[in-house]
Amino acid sequence: MRSIILASQSPRRKILLKQIGFKFRVIPSKIPEVINKKQTYTQNAKRIALEKAISVANRFKKGLVIGADTFVVLNHHILGKPSSKEDARRMLRLLSGREHSVYSGFAIYDSKTKKHVEGCEKTKVIFRNLNETEIEQYIASGAPMDKAGSYGIQDDYGAVFIEKINGCFYNVVGFPLSSFYIAFHKFIKELEK
Repeated sequence: MRSIILASQSPRRKILLKQIGFKFRVIPSKIPEVINKKQTYTQNAKRIALEKAISVANRFKKGLVIGADTFVVLNHHILGKPSSKEDARRMLRLLSGREHSVYSGFAIYDSKTKKHVEGCEKTKVIFRNLNETEIEQYIASGAPMDKAGSYGIQDDYGAVFIEKINGCFYNVVGFPLSSFYIAFHKFIKELEK
């Protein structure tokens, strides 16, 4: 069995991989998440995920490294993780009562062969109208500070902001679990040929 490394410090990705029975080590990538305006959102998400995987894979002769990246897009503007409480407040006000898209890219990189596979999912999310008290209470909890778009759909108060989603729920959590699982097992079969 190949060793697996998750190149992410996201506690949510760690939980999701454990949920599907993966055994892995966590070695976060420290590369900056730079958006290239000449690329589509899907291309950016996949490229950044691959860059993260490669940056960690370069330290090992063998092993599969998983990279991932998630961001929120509202009216052609990318909302990443907030830089401050004020930034989180701004994002939540922007998202209030509107539809946005969540893109999560993933990459699986084999250190030994240098082969890789990438994927990306897009999920549409509709927020209900938020009031200022809800926004302030959420920011005070600290929950939005490590999440793209300043909210989480899982395990915290951010879940009540969402009226409807169209697409993969886990993609909004930060990792498109089903498409990753399928791609991973297909990739393993290709490596074994």
